[in-house]
Amino acid sequence: MTNFIPVFPLELVVYPGETVNLHIFEPRYKQLIQEYSANGKPFGIPVIIDQQPKEFGASVVVSKVVERYEDGTMDIRVTGQKVFRILELIKQIPDKLYSGAIVSYLSYDPVHYPDHMKDLFIKIQELYKLLQVQKKFSKPVEEMVSFDIAHHIGLQLNQEYELLELNKELERLEYIRRHITQMIQVLQQGESLKEKIQLNGHFRELKGFNFDF
Repeated sequence: MTNFIPVFPLELVVYPGETVNLHIFEPRYKQLIQEYSANGKPFGIPVIIDQQPKEFGASVVVSKVVERYEDGTMDIRVTGQKVFRILELIKQIPDKLYSGAIVSYLSYDPVHYPDHMKDLFIKIQELYKLLQVQKKFSKPVEEMVSFDIAHHIGLQLNQEYELLELNKELERLEYIRRHITQMIQVLQQGESLKEKIQLNGHFRELKGFNFDF
């Protein structure tokens, strides 16, 4: 199924179900939000990477206008809805400052994998321990899906986008697992290197090597 939606391209990946805070200051997007916050209709946030619009993005709705300022700028809260693929970009819309796009929405499997998520969370906690950070999540682990943790594991923007492209939940969980495993390995190597540096100059008790002739 194809649809037309206005678009607000950003260097940002929004996932379904995620809430994001935005400050609106450009005239074209002030117009968009003024029109679409009142009626609850969705608009799209295509992902921009390296100054280039990517094929995928997410539709969002304005869940709350937090603040309106005298100059017309706004602080808003949006909630991610569906992932889309851009079929055609419409740069100019009659009588509008903003652009639009013809998009097709992706169908995502709604399946939860609580056992996979519990195993994954063990690795996440190991990662947080190495990073010396603490983070609380709003859902119980068994109710969480990949999109709930994607912005909390140190993914780069291009990696967040790669995750958005994956259509199956098990594929997304595996992508996250590989990323976390790699990060843990790098951090553990860093700890070993730090210990080695700290030992340099200390008196160390080392056993000599015996040459057997």
